[in-house]
Amino acid sequence: MGTRMAVDGQSGGKTKGRKDRANADAIAAVAQNNGQLETDELEIIATAVPREGDGYQPPTQPAGEVTAGLIGEAGRTLTEEDLRRVNTRKGLLQLIKNKNIDLDEVRKTLLYEQELRQLQVELVRLQRWVQTDGQRIAILVEGRDAAGKGGTIRRFTEHLNPRAMRVVALPKPTDDERGQWYFQRYIRQLPNKGEIVFFDRSWYNRAVVEPVMGFCSKKEHQRFLQQVTEFEHMLYEDGVTIIKFWFSISKEEQANRFEARRQNPLKQWKLSPVDEKAQEMWDSYTRYKEEMFSKTHTTFSPWIIVKANDKQAARLESLRYVLNLLPYKGKEEAAIRLTPDPNVITRFHRKMVELDF
Repeated sequence: MGTRMAVDGQSGGKTKGRKDRANADAIAAVAQNNGQLETDELEIIATAVPREGDGYQPPTQPAGEVTAGLIGEAGRTLTEEDLRRVNTRKGLLQLIKNKNIDLDEVRKTLLYEQELRQLQVELVRLQRWVQTDGQRIAILVEGRDAAGKGGTIRRFTEHLNPRAMRVVALPKPTDDERGQWYFQRYIRQLPNKGEIVFFDRSWYNRAVVEPVMGFCSKKEHQRFLQQVTEFEHMLYEDGVTIIKFWFSISKEEQANRFEARRQNPLKQWKLSPVDEKAQEMWDSYTRYKEEMFSKTHTTFSPWIIVKANDKQAARLESLRYVLNLLPYKGKEEAAIRLTPDPNVITRFHRKMVELDF
């Protein structure tokens, strides 16, 4: 009995391995051919498909109806069920053709996933160095609503050891916290020895969001701007590395992302009353943001501007920036470029005229 199960398991593993290799070859072919299909070699490969009643629901889309769409976008037609029906390179290429998928977008996404994985391997090495060397790293991720802050943090943390990493996204302050020094609740969240902490919005709420929305007084806002550089300098002198990102998007791109959230039931939770006013208050956000940059950009804690209209580029280049900045062990062995693209990542300087495209 035990021998039979072992043989069956080996057989199943070999079958899965062959299918995985076939799909991997197909993916590589799309990337290498610059997204061009070899249409004269394509054919539909017949595969075993689950029958109704076994947990399988046939497609509801009428036969012959094809909806164009980009992978990862609303309206896309390439589904997990489609991929399960394919077991060869030719079958996958034919599926992509039949579904009228944008091949340039497919190729871009495949290359993005490949680069992302390599950069995440380097992040694992970086974290090992942070733990071994007892470093304390605080990464602040700021930007307008829907700028891609949370998505970027997820790409940073996806494969990191959760015991040596935290993501901090504080809710609005309690009554007790309102009576404390403004920075007090953030001090409790600062990184411990050997730890990386990502702030999904940070103490800089008081620099932009709070004054725009009327959540703080003018006096509180000005006091913050006076104190924050001193606060960060104390952290710097104590050995904490602070990295401050600002994810910059255009007004049009923000509007498009808000609409995508409204249409996607899995992302509607991201919409808040503050988000709903973001477009209306765009110019006010801009004024406070520019004042924040001019008064809080320092040599020991500079602002790093990330052009984030292209989510994938913003994610890759922000990962590169962190990897390029920190002297972790094994960095010289990296099999991928670590220098960030200056067309995406820019250090703030006072002569910058246009920050939101």
